[in-house]
Amino acid sequence: MANPDNPKGDGDNKTNGNGPGAEAPKPAAPGQGSMTGQANAGEGAGQQPAAGQAKAPPAMKILGQYLKDLSFENPNSPQSLSQQGQPEINVQVNVNAKPVGENQFEVELHLEAKATHDGKSMFAADLLYAGVFRLENVPQDALHPIVLVECPRMLFPFARQILADATRNGGFPPLMLDPIDFASMYQRRLAEQQKSQQASA
Repeated sequence: MANPDNPKGDGDNKTNGNGPGAEAPKPAAPGQGSMTGQANAGEGAGQQPAAGQAKAPPAMKILGQYLKDLSFENPNSPQSLSQQGQPEINVQVNVNAKPVGENQFEVELHLEAKATHDGKSMFAADLLYAGVFRLENVPQDALHPIVLVECPRMLFPFARQILADATRNGGFPPLMLDPIDFASMYQRRLAEQQKSQQASA
């Protein structure tokens, strides 16, 4: 995914083939900036109930989801549409998040896909899909992984369908991405960050 120190993401998650095996977002301690590995807790998140009150269960609600940006390039058509053989497909995955209200976060899922054959570009697709989530009664230590893992997991099927439709409308077979293991991505980046911090200590 992306560097937490860079809210735009570093786009370093790459894979060849039909599905992304992207690296994980670089996480930071809960309470820090954007979701290229960081997420801020809104006011009231993780607060303890008053004495004598029953603790309400954690809840996540999707307040809205939407397409923010989509581009598709087919620079060598119509010749690219008649290419024989399997193209090389590179996919990059990036996730960003930011607080937009009390206990509310906008989570962005950024997918980039490029296909080449014999060194020539066949297509390039760039998709930014987002949703606004409300997290209630979530413990502070669980807030960060929920924003980085569960929220993009819920957005992915919709972004995947949009990308498949875009490549099909471009004259190619629809690009059907394999499911992304956001949990493993998160854990890998967390380990990378800890290792980097230990090295610089």
